[in-house]
Amino acid sequence: MNILLSLQAVGTQAVEQLPEFTALTVPAETEINVLDLALKGGWIMLVLLLLSLLACYIFIQRLLVIRRAGKTDETFMNRIKDYIHDGKVDSALNLCRSTNTPSARMIEKGITRLGRPMNDVLVAIENVGNLEIAKLEKGFPVIATTAAGAPMLGFLGTVTGMVRAFFDMANAGTNVDVALLSGGIYEALVTTVAGLVVGILTLFAYNYLVSQVDNVVNKMEASTMEFMDLLNEPAN
Repeated sequence: MNILLSLQAVGTQAVEQLPEFTALTVPAETEINVLDLALKGGWIMLVLLLLSLLACYIFIQRLLVIRRAGKTDETFMNRIKDYIHDGKVDSALNLCRSTNTPSARMIEKGITRLGRPMNDVLVAIENVGNLEIAKLEKGFPVIATTAAGAPMLGFLGTVTGMVRAFFDMANAGTNVDVALLSGGIYEALVTTVAGLVVGILTLFAYNYLVSQVDNVVNKMEASTMEFMDLLNEPAN
């Protein structure tokens, strides 16, 4: 009986000490706080933030403009043909001026050049078309520069962060702490990650806008060819 009581007491004491032992041996889990890492990235992160906001604003603004420019009225050219055939040049001009699209402005310029050689009419239309394309591509250099420059800024932040980490290690002398070096390195790499993210997203946005402009240009060229064919039709 004494032996059983002794074993029970030992077991109870072991169970009572088990939570304390477990708490001492199980390491606490740590999580990466993205906001804290971004703040530790330094002034490079602020520059990347400003560039990303500017690129986002230009992307949305240009996308709305390009989509408005790409809207076409299927009856527009048919009405222009009817007005031209009926000799109602003023009505054709008024229709072009009331239609807010690049193609309409090109056709308007062509109508104002009626009676001149066909080459002169075509050159006038192409000049207006070039101006319209330039308007659509306004702000594109900023997006392209952000796509190319953001990763470079990220690498710059990494290099400066590494220099600072090794400088701290050199100042520590013989008492070099591994946490000191590793902490500086992963904080420095944050700028590289941020730069690559901004650069990749901006590059995709830029290429998407370019493809949308190409679609508008194709519609402008189709309208130009249709108008020139109208002028080359034999008189009845």
